[in-house]
Amino acid sequence: MSFIPYSCQNITDEDIEAVNGVLRSEYLTQGPAIPAFEQAFATRHQTPHAIAVSNATAGLHLACLALGAGPGQRVWTSPNSFLASANCALYCGATVDFVDIDPRTRNLSMAALESKLVQAKATNTLPAIVIPVDFAGLPCDLRELRALADRYGFRILEDASHATGASYQDQPVGSAWADATVFSFHAVKIVTTAEGGMVTTRDDDLARRLRQLRSHGMVRDAAELREPPEGPWIYEQQILGFNYRMTDLQAALGLSQLGRLDTLHRQRITLADRYDELLSGLPLIRPIRLNDRESAWHLYAVEIDSARTTRTRAEVFQAMRAAQIGVNVHYIPIHTQPYYAALGFRRGDFPAAEAYYARALSLPLFPALTEAQQQRVVDTLRAALAG
Repeated sequence: MSFIPYSCQNITDEDIEAVNGVLRSEYLTQGPAIPAFEQAFATRHQTPHAIAVSNATAGLHLACLALGAGPGQRVWTSPNSFLASANCALYCGATVDFVDIDPRTRNLSMAALESKLVQAKATNTLPAIVIPVDFAGLPCDLRELRALADRYGFRILEDASHATGASYQDQPVGSAWADATVFSFHAVKIVTTAEGGMVTTRDDDLARRLRQLRSHGMVRDAAELREPPEGPWIYEQQILGFNYRMTDLQAALGLSQLGRLDTLHRQRITLADRYDELLSGLPLIRPIRLNDRESAWHLYAVEIDSARTTRTRAEVFQAMRAAQIGVNVHYIPIHTQPYYAALGFRRGDFPAAEAYYARALSLPLFPALTEAQQQRVVDTLRAALAG
């Protein structure tokens, strides 16, 4: 019996040829493939700037810095995410706090956020940046978030690592609402460059700062140099930056993959629709559907409904893995990790995120998943839930 992973990359002959073309060229890095990928991504996402980086964690770090995060400032994010959504602020010396999730969307709760903002304003502890997370590919409540940002004066850094191809109010995620948006191209993501990320923004100054930060804080443009250049080889380090650059090999793969994003997205939608139908009637809570947004369907995450089955998540997980089906769990709430416990967070701080985690199970979802494989997943899950 073959193993069915929860996700896997989708690589075509065209992708391979695109990478081979770079291998045969003069540039393996810092060449023309990177700006070509950036321009295509910006066009696809209806935004003037897309800045390619080595991975999404680097993108979150740079965006936090570019938005002004630093010592004495506060950054709030969702506890239902991967560690990078919070770690990025700590890299900048800022203080991290969390906002509980909406149990329906599993995204940051606007009611919880507004309540926390009211309290923070009264104590002069408002955040400088809020990082909402588009969990599983479902865009967060961007319109409401923008209204709160304008009222309370914080910047929005959208973590869209799951959401390449998603849309909100008929616009691509990353095009509007947020001050900056970060995408991931990890191997299991919808578009992959093996490792890699992208930051989109409409802010010209923010884009310039992001480009400078990703390459050691250097500038080469004569118009930006502080001293008259002796010759064309001159560069200046003006701020402390990092080596967070993407290679041309990665960019070529990403550009090739981006060309079939709509096809990949349709395949994921079809699989998610079929899961909805096949899982109907089982003791599960399925992902929510909302009329004003389209999920990218990076994950199909269900919850074990303890009111309708005595089987625990651990028991179901073990049964599925024993049947060679690679279910997974997304995510262990960040605030419960030992590192964050040492910062003062405790279990019980964000009950909705903890309740979701206790029941969560991510089912296999990727474009190459066949109907027969999906049926096997569902049949095995049905048996596991029945005990």
